[in-house]
Amino acid sequence: MIGEDLQHPILHGLCCEWKTKASQVKPSESKGFVQPLFAIRDFKSRWGSWSSEKREISLSRELVYHHSWGAVREVLFHEMAHQYAEQVLHGRNEPPHGASFQKACHVLRANPKASTGHLLLDQRLSRDSADREPGILSRVRKLMALGRSENVFEAQAAMAKAHELLRNHQLDAGAGEEKEAFISTLLGQPALRHSQEHYALSNLLQDFYFVCGVWVPAYVLDRARMGTVLEITGRRPNVKTASYVHDFVVRFIEARWKEYTGATFLNRHRKSDFGMGIIQGFRKNLADGATCAQNPDRGVSLVALKDRQLEKQVAYRYPHLRRVRGRAVRRDEKVIRDGVAIGRNLVLRKGIEDPATREIRMLPALKDP
Repeated sequence: MIGEDLQHPILHGLCCEWKTKASQVKPSESKGFVQPLFAIRDFKSRWGSWSSEKREISLSRELVYHHSWGAVREVLFHEMAHQYAEQVLHGRNEPPHGASFQKACHVLRANPKASTGHLLLDQRLSRDSADREPGILSRVRKLMALGRSENVFEAQAAMAKAHELLRNHQLDAGAGEEKEAFISTLLGQPALRHSQEHYALSNLLQDFYFVCGVWVPAYVLDRARMGTVLEITGRRPNVKTASYVHDFVVRFIEARWKEYTGATFLNRHRKSDFGMGIIQGFRKNLADGATCAQNPDRGVSLVALKDRQLEKQVAYRYPHLRRVRGRAVRRDEKVIRDGVAIGRNLVLRKGIEDPATREIRMLPALKDP
């Protein structure tokens, strides 16, 4: 869908996102907070606006048609904070980003900087930062590039070394840094239901890539309903790396599943088993690499490494977190074992970044030796 065909679903999505975010505010703190009208406008110099006269939140057509839904949500929540500051905190006569607005951002967990002149979420995540990265992260980028080697053993060694450097960097990261050092972004597509391998992949990212993953409500465009999507929070270089790993592994599973099934029919549950196996195999590779790199005799798990500032940021961003256990499902152990064998040979390969758009084009995964 393009143009006007897409406008109505987007407007409905904005309404659903508004309702979901507003429902997270305590009833005692939401008196007078009334659902507004929504509009898509041809703004030239801003991403969005709140009009108290029209009681309307408007977002830029450029924003909603050409940027990620995560970026759209961030601007929407920013404009919601302007609305909350006026309707609930009665700060209409204050400066636009005055005390009432700052308090509203805290209540809604909105980004006070998601406005005119500020880079959008996807722009902040994708912009080149080589000139600002610590030297150790530049070395990580170069090691990931070695993953393009057709020698699978050389590529595996480079990947293990990259993870070792990432871990060592975390030991020194964060001294004196503020909340602005962290960024949150959505991974994958919002859906009404997610398969088991998606949850397994989210756990792997948390355990090995120094981010925190939370399944948050998000609008599912093709179903016109609220579903959920994985949101990760962490320091920008770690979020960028984890985002790449997520997309790479998802594409790897898709490609290998087609090869594995061929003309044979296997249902969606078996695909989940296969994907779970690949992620288990890849996890074993990462765990083995961490053990050998840190202490050949005993080993130190990446999972044990903590970032106290990240924990504080997560506690602030998600004040009402709860854990939900999934139900047990039948599994095909043979399919899982086959997936594990393939996952043990999964090697990340660095994508090619288009300097004009900053988009990353994935390279094909290495074949098994």
